[in-house]
Amino acid sequence: MNRNFIKRILLLIGVLTVSLYCFSDETILKDRGSNVSIRQNGIQNSPKVSSILAFIDGHVLTVSFTENLGEVVVEITTASGGTVDLTDIWTPNSYIAYIPNTGNYVVTITLENGDEYYGEFEVTE
Repeated sequence: MNRNFIKRILLLIGVLTVSLYCFSDETILKDRGSNVSIRQNGIQNSPKVSSILAFIDGHVLTVSFTENLGEVVVEITTASGGTVDLTDIWTPNSYIAYIPNTGNYVVTITLENGDEYYGEFEVTE
């Protein structure tokens, strides 16, 4: 078999395993990695901030939603602004992304009404 194929299968198994452990239960997520503090652009103490949970565990970023916020856009960028991943999801589903390189990143969640929430995190391993 091709080595890249095997690596992809192992990565998929790892991501699926993490998703089973992190499937939107806040207490489980906190035990699995580091909390990524989510803030809203331009507004302090927004009530929706508590509905968005993000955690980084090694190279795996998990974003969970504790309530239905409709369709949201999740974008991961490098600290310098380069796009790593961009996707639409329907909440309250969770979103899991593999970040291949170490460095500083920003996750931005944009709601249907245009409100933006973001969190900064670092991949160190």
